[in-house]
Amino acid sequence: MNSALLIRQLGPADRDAYFQLRLHGLKTHPESFGQGYEEALAKGASQHDAMLQGARAAKGDFLLGAYAVNAAVNAAVNAPLIGVVGLLRSQRDKEQHKASVIGMYVAPEAAGRGVGRALLNALLERAAQVEGLRQIQLIVNSQNEAARKLYESLGFRRYGCEIDALNVNGVFHDADLMARFM
Repeated sequence: MNSALLIRQLGPADRDAYFQLRLHGLKTHPESFGQGYEEALAKGASQHDAMLQGARAAKGDFLLGAYAVNAAVNAAVNAPLIGVVGLLRSQRDKEQHKASVIGMYVAPEAAGRGVGRALLNALLERAAQVEGLRQIQLIVNSQNEAARKLYESLGFRRYGCEIDALNVNGVFHDADLMARFM
């Protein structure tokens, strides 16, 4: 099977696939997300509707999805969503030059195939087109060396560490704060 990667902005029609992939990430890697699995279930898929509507995409609020497409078939037909990432711009007047990477996750079956790098490259390309945006920030679990190395390879630099950033079932996890200037 000859497959390629398609990255595009997610919209309302992607809601269920996005939510299912997010739930999988929250359940299997609770130390990597601020939101918990049970909290996400309680809020439901509708919590993502505003981002999926894309009304603020040009201003720097969007979700991107990576799809494994079979090159022998129409790329848009039944391609599974295998990775996601979002950008969320600060709404405060004095901080609108900053945005945050949110919800980065690649499905286990796609790990190690360049999906995360492709998603982040697409995010950075789009972010570079957003007027007034100068800085992209992210938070990564301090123990997630693979993710940290990926971010560093794309120009993100660590500027701090939040001690005990997340409490997952009584186990505390530190988080590295990283930024990349446009």
